[in-house]
Amino acid sequence: MIPIASRASSDRTWLVAVAASLWGFSGLLREPLSRQLPALSVVLAEHVVLVLLVSPWLIPAVRTLARCSVRTKLAVLVIGAGSSALATTLFTAAFRLGDPITPQVLQKLQPALAIVLAAALLGERVNRRFPLFAVPAVVGAWLLAFPDPLGMHPRSLAAAGLATGAAALWAAGTVLGRMVSAELSFLHVTTLRFTVGLVTLATFAAATRTPVTVPVELVPRLVLLAAVPGLLALSLYYHALRHTPASSAALAELAFPLTAAVVGLTLLDGQLDTSQWTGLVLVLTSVVLLALHENRSSRPAVRQRPEDRGWTPAYQS
Repeated sequence: MIPIASRASSDRTWLVAVAASLWGFSGLLREPLSRQLPALSVVLAEHVVLVLLVSPWLIPAVRTLARCSVRTKLAVLVIGAGSSALATTLFTAAFRLGDPITPQVLQKLQPALAIVLAAALLGERVNRRFPLFAVPAVVGAWLLAFPDPLGMHPRSLAAAGLATGAAALWAAGTVLGRMVSAELSFLHVTTLRFTVGLVTLATFAAATRTPVTVPVELVPRLVLLAAVPGLLALSLYYHALRHTPASSAALAELAFPLTAAVVGLTLLDGQLDTSQWTGLVLVLTSVVLLALHENRSSRPAVRQRPEDRGWTPAYQS
């Protein structure tokens, strides 16, 4: 059994929630950009800025990756090409092919998919307490996303498949990020994610002949978008994943829609109805209680494999 004080000092579920909250603020910058540029152009330009920001660590990151196991190399490829680039593309395509509700509903499958993947790939086990936090959080995210949660009529199987694929890739990013942290520092994971994502997005842009030029007046907004919700948030996120079970991290990431709703309500003149307010409270309460429980309880809701407890990452040796 791990001493409570030891686990309390190492668990970083709360920091995952902080990083996810920073993503929620990206709407303040991303929404105006999306009105002036194609979505792929915005994401591509953002990745260009991100790679420039992390360029001092690119060569060390590649060298470290070269010494890693084949499993870690494949995981980095999936994180960059899949979770950073392809998932966003699938999610956007789902909106274009189907109704605007189905992709968002299916994206809420991410925590459940992450739990399944964490069990399969990382050997994490959840006890009977975990659903006490997970179920209210997922229900809350659903209520928060949809003013009329029961008035949904999915019309496109293709859109549903694309949205589910996006949710699976984002869930895989959470689980694989936890896995590769055994061999790569959080800074190297972040650098490789952005770099592989940029190469993937550039390939997409070339294949679809998407415009890649950005007006000069939009550059400061793109830099801010890349630096704060991008680089800062992901650096905190991958640092936290080294000390957080992937299943708990997936639940803490629901702080993203929570923050996005608060930002929309207070800064973008949005409104929430009664069911959405209920969802906001459910998400906030579930995430906070999970973090407190994992820090203080002698029987955590998510248990890692014994060999993963207290390990020293390879890059620190």
